[in-house]
Amino acid sequence: MTKTLDTLVQDIYSTLEKGVDVSQPSVQEALDEVGSLVREATETVLREGERTGASNLRLSQIGKPDRQIWYGVQGEDGEPLSGQTRIKFLMGHVLEALLICLTKVSGHTVEEAQDTVEVEGVVGHQDCVIDGVLTDIKSASAFGFKKFKENRLADDDPFGYIAQISAYATKNNRNEAAFLAIDKNSGELAVSRVHELEMIDAPARVRHLKGMVTSDTPPARCYNDTKDGESGNRKLVIGCVFCPYKKKCWADANGGAGLRAFKYSNGVRYMTQVAKTPNVEELEL
Repeated sequence: MTKTLDTLVQDIYSTLEKGVDVSQPSVQEALDEVGSLVREATETVLREGERTGASNLRLSQIGKPDRQIWYGVQGEDGEPLSGQTRIKFLMGHVLEALLICLTKVSGHTVEEAQDTVEVEGVVGHQDCVIDGVLTDIKSASAFGFKKFKENRLADDDPFGYIAQISAYATKNNRNEAAFLAIDKNSGELAVSRVHELEMIDAPARVRHLKGMVTSDTPPARCYNDTKDGESGNRKLVIGCVFCPYKKKCWADANGGAGLRAFKYSNGVRYMTQVAKTPNVEELEL
């Protein structure tokens, strides 16, 4: 019987619980591949060093807000990635390679891995096609994983994953896609399907971006700041907190002095207006 995505998660769990004969040629091939992919990802991270990213438009970016994309393509210096952040990204690549291996070993088909996709002259690389369905593999925090598990990514997609997979779906005119997600903390897996009606018009989005990034003037800010309690202070929202261009983008904050950062027990808050100085450590930006 041909396997489908509907049983993928349980099949992977069952394979791990029951075990397999690792001497089988197909299993050996899958193991060799995961080793090669992990080595390649590690070499890439080690080679990059201080590089902060490419300055050309890529399909993996198109779901991000316009202004963030504009800064990157314009060659603006963003915040360099810390060693800790680079490890986090590397772990994402490692988990992706592991899931591809487990998918194959559990009897499902994996094809077209890392195939090139081009939309309106902009290039990207899809993850793979599992059991005939275009599939993107994502590792997520417990909070982010819930959106995949509950199949509500289309309603809350701050990283633009739907736009990204919509672009990859233009290859062979696919009208369905899916995400295979893993909770980095618990190891739980989920398959989240993406219907054609949830996809965006990727060619139109790319055409818009290609025109937008040539402008000398950045687009409007992606997000407004928000109140920080009743103190009169204002802070960045989450979409700005993780943007590498937040210092440049909010250079006019605090009367032109720029952002101020304060270390709270639940994380750093970036203030755009400080009416009352918080009674916590202020960090240098």
